[in-house]
Amino acid sequence: MPALERKWWTLIAVCTATFMLLLDITVVNVALPDIQRSLHSSFSDLQWVVDAYSLTLAAFLLTAGVVGDMFGRRVVFAVGLGLFSVSSLLCGVSSSALMLNLARGAQGIGGAVMFATSLALIASAFHGKERGTAFGVYGAVIGGAVAVGPLIGGALTSGLGWRWIFFVNVPVGVVAVALTLTQVQESKEANHRRIDWIGFVSFSAALFMLVFALVRGNANGWGSTMIVSLLLGSGVLLVVFVVAEWRQSDPMLDLTLFRRPAVVGSSIVAMALSGSIFALFLYITLYVQDDLGYGPFAAGVRFLPITMLSFLVAPFAGKLSVRIKSRYLLGSGLLLVAVGLLLMSMVHAQSGWTVLLPGFVVTGIGIGTVNPVLASAAISVVPPERSGMASGANNTFRQVGIATGIAGLGAVFQSQIQQKTLAGLGASPTGREVLARGGAALKHAITGGGVREAAAAIPSAPARTALLDAYRGAFATTFDHLMVIGVVVAAIGSICAYALVRERDFVPSYSPSDAAQEQPAVVAL
Repeated sequence: MPALERKWWTLIAVCTATFMLLLDITVVNVALPDIQRSLHSSFSDLQWVVDAYSLTLAAFLLTAGVVGDMFGRRVVFAVGLGLFSVSSLLCGVSSSALMLNLARGAQGIGGAVMFATSLALIASAFHGKERGTAFGVYGAVIGGAVAVGPLIGGALTSGLGWRWIFFVNVPVGVVAVALTLTQVQESKEANHRRIDWIGFVSFSAALFMLVFALVRGNANGWGSTMIVSLLLGSGVLLVVFVVAEWRQSDPMLDLTLFRRPAVVGSSIVAMALSGSIFALFLYITLYVQDDLGYGPFAAGVRFLPITMLSFLVAPFAGKLSVRIKSRYLLGSGLLLVAVGLLLMSMVHAQSGWTVLLPGFVVTGIGIGTVNPVLASAAISVVPPERSGMASGANNTFRQVGIATGIAGLGAVFQSQIQQKTLAGLGASPTGREVLARGGAALKHAITGGGVREAAAAIPSAPARTALLDAYRGAFATTFDHLMVIGVVVAAIGSICAYALVRERDFVPSYSPSDAAQEQPAVVAL
């Protein structure tokens, strides 16, 4: 087949796989309440539906890039696609929360392989001005997947059931694998690389132990032997990881990159963006669906202001990066995210969904401002030969932000929702009667998201009303507190962007404007 045709087939295969990958990330959010009811899962199980994916994606991303260099990016990309498709099928047929979360972890491994090799495949197939065009198409596909994800997820969940958000990946994955193996040209590094097993194992184990401790802290007690051991073990393994990376000749993550303040700044921005608004999507979804009672499709429609604005603003932010320093765009974008989250912290027990609308608008603009500039800055502050590792590291920090953000916010959510619901019930004689009859089962229902089911089992109408009113008031107050935490995280990221992303750290031969053409924003949810 002529080279001209073959390279466009490469772009089609990569864009198809990437669209499927990112769509599956965003559609999951609106399906979570239905998954919880279908599998009778707890709130912790819901956290793991997202965190299992983010953890394995973060753990395998840098190593997957090395494997692609060693064995050929085309074949490794095809393996990642196959793994993602098979694990999607397993997600769809899951009969328990544990099975679903294990399958989601396998999806994350497949996703890491696809992310780590997709840009390199495009870069090897296209050259000159055509490379900029190809990356522009790739970036548009990414933005489109993020923008329409909640709507498609809501439509599939409402019309066919939550399992179909995973089933649709299977035929798409089969077609993409066939295209990759038959039409994509192999791309492989000439230099000899090796897998950094010490770095991979220590980083993965440290991240898992940290997230597991945050998820189980309330249930087991923060001073319990298990939780303290997990936190200490995570800290020790992180030290092992840093020492190992510092001493390795071919490390998974080259720590010398962080000698440049701008690399540190862009990494903090990536974590702050993901640890604030993207981690909060889970709790915003629970509020819109569980508390306000909207179905998946109706919830997806209400998310359109934030997703569509982030999609529409991104191209303008990319063009502005030529004229405005990256630190100002990154800092201002995160500041807008902080302001948007602050606007969303005005929820009360009688609020409708429109109370979130001003925050959705401001936050959407902030996300659209940060994403393209962050992708550009992450690779523009290192020499061209280190851009692959820099991009992978930045995406790893994004996933770490989501995983730890969801777990940390979940710990606050579970603690406060129980405390405030019980306090609300204790304020009235009817509520105290519910407390006396409910006991430990009621506390479990509050933290596990089963309050509506528990209320339905109460024969007395006043008692049902008392429980639901107390829960809704507690949910609103707790939701506001989570938004404020997100404000703090985004604000810290904004300050670090202004202070650390210095223009003098940018490599002259690889300017921000060139990077915007060469490599698109890869968003993580």
